Amino acid sequence: MKQNKCFEAGEDAPDFILKDQNGKEFRLSDFKGKRILLSFHPLAWTPVCADQMRSLEKNWKMFEELSTVAVGINVDPAP
Repeated sequence: MKQNKCFEAGEDAPDFILKDQNGKEFRLSDFKGKRILLSFHPLAWTPVCADQMRSLEKNWKMFEELSTVAVGINVDPAP
């Protein structure tokens, strides 16, 4: 039986590829040397998830100063 692994903050994640909202590939390894903040938005149409995404956008400059790329991940189908 395959066991899922939980990652600790600061632990290296395996490389992965996802499609962005424009169908372009997002590859984790393209950001080598930077910190990545993965922010999951499972119900992006709810006010909570919308506020969460706005918070990432509002704090973009702070993340940049910390050499951190904030990435919002949504599991909903594309409209």
